[in-house]
Amino acid sequence: MNHAMLFAGGKISVGDHVASTQIFGLTVDLDIVWSSLIAAAIVLGMGFWMRHKVTSGVPGKLQLAYETIVEQIKDVTDGSIGSQGDRFIPIAITLFMFILICNWLEILPNDGHDWVPAPTGDVNLPLACALTVILWVHVESVRARGVRGYLRHYGTPYKALIPINVIEELTKPITLTFRLFGNIFSGSLMVVVMASLLPWYGSLFGQLIWKPFDLGIGLIQAFIFALLAILYFGMAMSTEEH
Repeated sequence: MNHAMLFAGGKISVGDHVASTQIFGLTVDLDIVWSSLIAAAIVLGMGFWMRHKVTSGVPGKLQLAYETIVEQIKDVTDGSIGSQGDRFIPIAITLFMFILICNWLEILPNDGHDWVPAPTGDVNLPLACALTVILWVHVESVRARGVRGYLRHYGTPYKALIPINVIEELTKPITLTFRLFGNIFSGSLMVVVMASLLPWYGSLFGQLIWKPFDLGIGLIQAFIFALLAILYFGMAMSTEEH
């Protein structure tokens, strides 16, 4: 039994990619690159198609879905930022739609070799999204508070808390990254385990059962990422001292 488990465990490889290359000494995972481009193309294609089909009368299914998403995002921005939060609705929707499509690429069945993997299952894309959001958040904080106000808020409510507040800001992109990456990666790992330990028909059957759960997980994680981005913008632009 132990030998069988060790043999099966040896067949499971995590973090392998079907295509990689070296650019200036850096390893570039091509499968993650083209998966990200596919997700971006789908989001852009849906946007252009909806703009072409948009109507002030009875909306189509795509327009209705898009308007529902906009209304939900607007409710969140109004509650956390106020009327000035309207300008953050596009970035929140873009993050939600892009991350959602990236997550949903995971539902494509595979034989243990992901030719179109979920890009969010690789730590680099979630980290890039998180860093983009956090850097933008700090820029908006400086605009709203001024340089002095921005620096002063690290000493709120007491100057003794400056190290803790700095650490909190530094950990925001890390937690934002691993919250998304961890959940999507765990789903990818489950598929790898099934593909490695089960025969092809058992693996296919297991994926047909498991992958629909990935739809819900992908939806929740995309919404949480967009929601946290809005909340971070709201906290950064707040000028209250308490």
